[in-house]
Amino acid sequence: MQRPEAWPRPHPGEGASAAQAGGAAPPTRATELRFQEPSLYTIKAVFILDNDGRRLLAKLELALCKGYGPFSFSFSQYYDDTFPSMKEQMVFEKNVFNKTSRAESEIAFFGGMTIVYKSSIDLLLYVVGSSSENELMLMSVLACLFDSLSHILRKNVEKRWLLENMDGAFLVLDEIVDGGVILESDPQQVIQKVNFRTDDAGLTEQSVAQVLQSAKEQIKWSLLK
Repeated sequence: MQRPEAWPRPHPGEGASAAQAGGAAPPTRATELRFQEPSLYTIKAVFILDNDGRRLLAKLELALCKGYGPFSFSFSQYYDDTFPSMKEQMVFEKNVFNKTSRAESEIAFFGGMTIVYKSSIDLLLYVVGSSSENELMLMSVLACLFDSLSHILRKNVEKRWLLENMDGAFLVLDEIVDGGVILESDPQQVIQKVNFRTDDAGLTEQSVAQVLQSAKEQIKWSLLK
């Protein structure tokens, strides 16, 4: 949105006479703020690695893309073009893992980005934002992701159970972040929206669509490498 053009400043003494004549007064600071677009909290990426720094890969046996056959997809979601290829994403993830895997802190600064992370048994969960992004907001997204996964995995946030429930995990992430925009940071609201049923067999229509989109994106980037 373009900023409004600056109003001409009146010469001394002209302000009062203009007001008396019914002329329009220069805009106040509050008036200018109404012209500005609202800011949105955004993130660059969310990914989960195992304790060796590798992506979590799950086989997708559905006929998602004709001619490709079974496809391996990972829980690594990027929301801008900072790392446009899968190769660049994996190099970034490996560097982040090397920097954080032995650190006791829950926040790191790397490559001009702010990274918050959490370990759980044999997993490391990461949320990546720009250097100017609010650290507390990034931490709230990470906490929401972990607590939501803990609920659908019955408190077993580890590699084996996550791989067996990737469909639910994608639904959880989809409710928290959409295109990089943070939608929700309350795990109870996320679980309510996902309405995950542990007794259901197979993928729901929603989770199939979510996994399909992720698989298509990963195929696209792998072909562009």
